[in-house]
Amino acid sequence: MANNEDDDYPSSDDQSFKSFTEDQDHPQASHSPTPQQQPNSSAQNHDRLADSPPPPVDEPTPTKAKTERFPPEEEKQLLSQSNTEKSAANQLFGKGSFENAIQSYDRALASCPNYLDYEIAVLRSNISACHVKLSEWKEAVEAATKGLDCLERLEPLPVVRDKKTERTGKDGEKANDDVVEEVDEGLEERMENLRLSGHTIAEVRKLQIKMLMRRAKGKTEQGGWASLQGAEEDFKILLSPTMAPALSLTDKRSVMESARALAPKLNEAKDKEMAEMMGKLKGLGNSILKPFGLSTSNFQFQQDPKSGGYSMNFNQNPGGG
Repeated sequence: MANNEDDDYPSSDDQSFKSFTEDQDHPQASHSPTPQQQPNSSAQNHDRLADSPPPPVDEPTPTKAKTERFPPEEEKQLLSQSNTEKSAANQLFGKGSFENAIQSYDRALASCPNYLDYEIAVLRSNISACHVKLSEWKEAVEAATKGLDCLERLEPLPVVRDKKTERTGKDGEKANDDVVEEVDEGLEERMENLRLSGHTIAEVRKLQIKMLMRRAKGKTEQGGWASLQGAEEDFKILLSPTMAPALSLTDKRSVMESARALAPKLNEAKDKEMAEMMGKLKGLGNSILKPFGLSTSNFQFQQDPKSGGYSMNFNQNPGGG
């Protein structure tokens, strides 16, 4: 169901994502009997009958569960209550009362029917924006992720293939990807969900962009190799051929700048965590080898520059002359 309110209110983000706006989470909403031998049947027929498997049982075809919807008048009333709470939350956000705004957005979620995916995603996006303002990065990421999951039922995010793992054909040539893929089974359902929502793909993409930007910011600020990798993936999606045309010039510039700034942080976090992991493994190895009068220093690994593989050499006196 379409909502006439300005879903993009309030403008909520710092200079790294200048065009951010708000949007949150919603708690939802028998075998046939074996034929008997005839009195006049021969022993041969009896043996053949006994060896025959029983006829197959006709099993009922499973039916796909459909989302139950409220009657139109009741849905309208619930959505009106939700929008009232959302408007109050938007005002609180505008005044800088972000914690109170989150509580009000939560009440809006409690009133919103759980099948109104777009409206729920808007609320979750707004909650994510509040957490960004409060520098609550984990919560900002979680709220944005939940909102993006809602929109998957209307229009999924594109899958971005890493250039390093592109398929190759014979002689190392890049495989031809210009093939017609089968329409996925969920397309018809998503088209119907989108029709019932009263929103367009363009509106869905716009909301997805906001939440991807907020989630990427939250993951970047969280730090750590895994989180930074997640932010990198979000930037790749935003700059993909599917999403990039929907980016404003300001957003596209911000995403590209943030992606460039992320690269050295990602490499640094990777090296740091790898060093920490190797240090722990070395400590474990030393504790195991110590009773034998050995340590990990007795084992030296050398990489083959051609194959990239490693070979191990044993040195009885690693520090000796």
